[in-house]
Amino acid sequence: MDELDLLKKDWKKQESSFQQIGEKEIYSMLHKGSSSIVKWIAVISVLELVLWTSISLFTADEEYFKTLKMYHLDTAMPIISVINYGVIFFFIYLFYKNYKAINATDTVKQLMHSILKTRKTVKYYVWYNLAMTVFSFILVFIFQFMYDPNITKMVEKMSQNVDTNIFYCIMFMIYAVIIAVFVGLIWLFYRVLYGILMRRLQKNYDELKKIDY
Repeated sequence: MDELDLLKKDWKKQESSFQQIGEKEIYSMLHKGSSSIVKWIAVISVLELVLWTSISLFTADEEYFKTLKMYHLDTAMPIISVINYGVIFFFIYLFYKNYKAINATDTVKQLMHSILKTRKTVKYYVWYNLAMTVFSFILVFIFQFMYDPNITKMVEKMSQNVDTNIFYCIMFMIYAVIIAVFVGLIWLFYRVLYGILMRRLQKNYDELKKIDY
């Protein structure tokens, strides 16, 4: 009877050691996978910046600057662009910082914390870009409505046949639809671009919870 009890104790000890080895291997894989995902988030954000900058450079022709001047935005838009690039560079720095933090983690809780922090940073980055898109469209539409001679002529012409308030409501609805479509497309772009990586991070986080608890 005593020998049987000793055998059970030895078996439980071996079973426990196997579990510890398994958890260490799982943690190592999750750590490596999470680090790779966060690295790709940082890389994609840089490539995205290069993409939008290239598009801006190719579309910023003489006609573009004439339009900005006509809308009285030739001073405001460059300032807004500089601020926007500054914020984006700050987010890229945060992505890089998150990547370095994950590489330096050595416990399950630290890795879980780093994953949550990375997910929050990505969410804030996406929301910032969507908010900046909405702000830019509204700003351009307001100044276009105020200073574009073609819009002014159209308002004068339409006001002769249609009530001015109704016309403004129609224009507002058209602008709102345009903004909604563009913001929806950009949201879809980010959903595809970062969505897969975010889901993988969430999956890693869920697996780490099983180890930690």
